[in-house]
Amino acid sequence: MEIIKIIGLSTGSIVILFVLTKIMGQREMSQLSIFDYFITITIGSIAAEMSTSLENNFMQPVVAMIVYAIITLIVSFLNTKFAKLRPILSGRTLILYDNGTLFKENFKKAKIDLNEFIVQCRTGGFFDLSEIKTALLEENGKISFLPYSDKRASNPSDFNIKPKEDEILTNLVLDGKIMEDNLRELGFDKIWLMEMLQKQGIIKTDNIFLATYSSDGNLVAYLTNNTNKN
Repeated sequence: MEIIKIIGLSTGSIVILFVLTKIMGQREMSQLSIFDYFITITIGSIAAEMSTSLENNFMQPVVAMIVYAIITLIVSFLNTKFAKLRPILSGRTLILYDNGTLFKENFKKAKIDLNEFIVQCRTGGFFDLSEIKTALLEENGKISFLPYSDKRASNPSDFNIKPKEDEILTNLVLDGKIMEDNLRELGFDKIWLMEMLQKQGIIKTDNIFLATYSSDGNLVAYLTNNTNKN
C-alpha cells in the first residue's frame, strides 16, 4: 500500500509542478533571476518531499507550493509595473569591463573573480581582452560581450550583399512517423507527401530520420543512413 501511495503522490506532485510552471511562465534556466531560481528550487524540494509524505497530510505541501507560485506571480507583476523595484527584486546589470578598464567594485558585488571572468570570455569566443569593448553581467547571471566593431564577425551587410532570406521549416516526418497535423496545417495530405518522396526515390517513410518542408516549396528528407535526398 505504501508503494501505491508513493506512486500516487509522486504523480500528483509532477502534475501540480507542471500546472504551476505553466501558470508562473516558462523560461530557460539561463533566463531565471535569483528570486526565480530559489523559488523554483524550493517548490521542487517541496514536491519531492510531498511524494514520500506517507504520514503527513499531502495538502500541506500542495498549499505551500501554491503560496510560492502566487508570490512569484506577485513579484513578476511588481517587476513589470514598477521599474524602480526591478534592481531590488531581480538584480541589476553590472558593467564588468569597458574600454580596457575592469570595474573591481562590480566584480566584488557579483562575487566573480578575474579567473572566472577570463574563462567566461574564452567560452564566449574571446581569447584576447583587447577584442572586447564592453562586458556586462546581466540580471540572470550571464555575461554579455560587445566586441569592437573591427573585431566582431563580419556579416553580408558589411560587403553590401543581400542574401536570400531563410525560410521557415516544418517537420513532416520525424523518426519514420508522419506529422499529420503539420501536413494539414500546410494544406497537404499523406498522398501528396508520398508522391513528393517518391520523386526523390523514397518509397517508405520508415527509414526517414527527418523530412522538412520550407515555405518556398522545398522538401528535404534525411535518411537514417545519413543519406541526404533533396
